[in-house]
Amino acid sequence: MTIRPELRSASDATIDDAVTHADPMALRGLLYQLTGDESIAATEVELVRAGNVEVMALAPHEVANLQAKAARFVKAYRDQGAGELSIGPADRLPRSLGLTAGVDLAEAELPMWLEELALDPWARGLSWRRPPAPERLDEFSVLVIGAGLGGLNAAVQLEHAGIPYTVVEKNSGVGGTWFENRYPGARVDTASRSYTHIYGVDFEYPNPFCEQAENEKYFNWVADRFDVRKNVVFDTEVRSAVWDEAAGRWEVTAHGPDGTRVWRPNAVISAVGFLARPNIPEIPGADTFAGLSFHTARWPADLDLSGSRVGVIGSGCTSYQMLPELADLAGHVTVFQRTPQWVFERPGYLHPYPEQVTWLDRNVPYFSNFMRFRSMWLTGPYVLSRSFDLDPEWTDPLTLSALNKQIRDDRIEFLHRKLGHRPELMEKMIPPHPPMSARPVIVDENKGVYDAIVRDDVTLVSEGIRALSPHGITTVDGQEHAVDVLVYATGFRANDFLWPMEVRGRGGRRVEELWATDGPRAYVGTMLPGFPNFFMLYGPNTNPFSLGVVNFSEMMTRFALERIEQLVLDGRASVDVTAEAYWRYNHDLDEREKLRTWSDPRADNYYRNAYGRSSSNCPFQGNEIWDWLRYPDLTDFVVS
Repeated sequence: MTIRPELRSASDATIDDAVTHADPMALRGLLYQLTGDESIAATEVELVRAGNVEVMALAPHEVANLQAKAARFVKAYRDQGAGELSIGPADRLPRSLGLTAGVDLAEAELPMWLEELALDPWARGLSWRRPPAPERLDEFSVLVIGAGLGGLNAAVQLEHAGIPYTVVEKNSGVGGTWFENRYPGARVDTASRSYTHIYGVDFEYPNPFCEQAENEKYFNWVADRFDVRKNVVFDTEVRSAVWDEAAGRWEVTAHGPDGTRVWRPNAVISAVGFLARPNIPEIPGADTFAGLSFHTARWPADLDLSGSRVGVIGSGCTSYQMLPELADLAGHVTVFQRTPQWVFERPGYLHPYPEQVTWLDRNVPYFSNFMRFRSMWLTGPYVLSRSFDLDPEWTDPLTLSALNKQIRDDRIEFLHRKLGHRPELMEKMIPPHPPMSARPVIVDENKGVYDAIVRDDVTLVSEGIRALSPHGITTVDGQEHAVDVLVYATGFRANDFLWPMEVRGRGGRRVEELWATDGPRAYVGTMLPGFPNFFMLYGPNTNPFSLGVVNFSEMMTRFALERIEQLVLDGRASVDVTAEAYWRYNHDLDEREKLRTWSDPRADNYYRNAYGRSSSNCPFQGNEIWDWLRYPDLTDFVVS
């Protein structure tokens, strides 16, 4: 039974103060769900500007009254002992979620949004159609490649379903990108409440946008809370996965501390991600540089940069995020920028939640659930996703729609505010591409890249690099820039999915052969024709702009487990997607991509591969992906 001793000893003043820090829309939906008070449902909302988009918010004149109602409810709950509290009638939940969103939810989408509310921690787990035969289950195994965000969730769900599994991880700890990326300033640029799995809704994040250490802490919590660490083989890298048709199994070869190891699982779940392998550009003279050089994903432990002249190559999200912190650590920083990016300020991006918010998370039942839903709604198909839509009829040469123009105007105004007194810098920081056609960069409004480049100990260089020398970098204008330490903030080999693993399917066909025409593709981001029992998480075209990476990973894991369920229950050997279904889906994907901002050719970044299309981004809405994965057309598969 849940009892909240902190709340039981809380004063009226503590409660009155805490509720003033709650998101009014989340409070509106939660309080209505717990009370059924129709006066709460009748509160007025209005459309307001928030960042790139317009959102429904509680009308200002309604806020104080709602907070007073919430305080009275929490005090009464405290006085009753602060024990177990029911969520209330299930048939009230759709309306409560609508009150949190500010609009009525489509009936067909309610199952998805109820999952996001995370009342059921196993809502995206496998529910067996019937109990599996123990002997069949014992002889079946799954190998998961990677123990990051997706791989850990796959392990948790396999553990919960009772399916034997092994996770092979190349690093010495869990967390994937959050184990590897330890550069100064590393943190999420999506809200942390939307960066947890459904079963992690009550994990207490101290920041709205958490730094690397907190993210790594969360993944260690997942590994230990659900007892999956015991099945992770660390410091071992998968080199190849080859389908054995006769045996109906994969042969997976890996290399670790004890040499070569081989597993023969029935199914493989690849959770290697696509922002995992550093991209190091080939620059003349790189091998002659005498100082320390490294990629941001390989930041040396305990590195002391005091007094050092540091050169940073790259001007993407990592570089911009790192620069303000790096300037505080080094003697001088020179950043070599090829292309500037659009920068979006978020008030409080670098700061923790007020203690009242985390108090509410701990002490008000279901508060974190409704806050999670609100966060998901704002990143979903009806809010944030709209900023990535283009208007085919729009004729402005600099922008892609009326909203895109408004976003650009806002960004230029922010540039003026920050760099108007330095016109030579401002000119260098205006991107040549429309907003949202490359990855938008989130910064703190008071300590971001614009604040860094005006410092006397930071130099912005926009001339191209000609070569490296033992003691610095020479640019194409002939100028030499002396540096002691060189940092490659040059991103990842984002379009080389599954690389450098050798993956061979039926008939020994390499995955590169399937992708030879125009780069990596997949069926709903997860299956490949001719590669049976092989499922990808964060595979081709699953970088989402409607909902988030965690959501997609959870959906695809459940999809994979439901395909595996059929093999186990029906005694089958393999499940494969048909080539027809694969290409049908990808034809629809290509058509939809034409209506998304990243299809603009002026942007040159990992969003577009060498063939001019995106292998990474998902042009579909999150609710569409959910529907395809939850209720797939079974004729798209061949089970043998």
